[in-house]
Amino acid sequence: MQIRVDVDDHIDGSEELLVRVEGVVEGSLDEYQEQITRVDVHLSRRAPRRHGDHDMCCRIEAHAGGQSPISVSHEAMTLTEAIHAASAKLGRAVHLALQAARSSGAGSREESDEMAGQSASLEHLRSS
Repeated sequence: MQIRVDVDDHIDGSEELLVRVEGVVEGSLDEYQEQITRVDVHLSRRAPRRHGDHDMCCRIEAHAGGQSPISVSHEAMTLTEAIHAASAKLGRAVHLALQAARSSGAGSREESDEMAGQSASLEHLRSS
């Protein structure tokens, strides 16, 4: 799983911050590392001249092979809070998306197997 971190001009993109973000994201997606190919993280400050409020934003997009990207975001008073909350949201969103993909894939396989079975059971009628 490749993790790319991007910061806007109002955030200090230090090596320490990048390593910390990668660690938090990896921890949130630990059980899905085989299914997720790439994660894009964007950190920004909405109102660079104003401190306080919920001006720190973390947007994360996860790419699982063959599926639409899974995107989440969180705005908070601190960058740390935004990163952790967005990562937690991403973990839940990836879980639900992969679970839905598995259940829809399993349903179509079951239907396909059922139709093949019906076709085989009707084969004796065609040969008589």
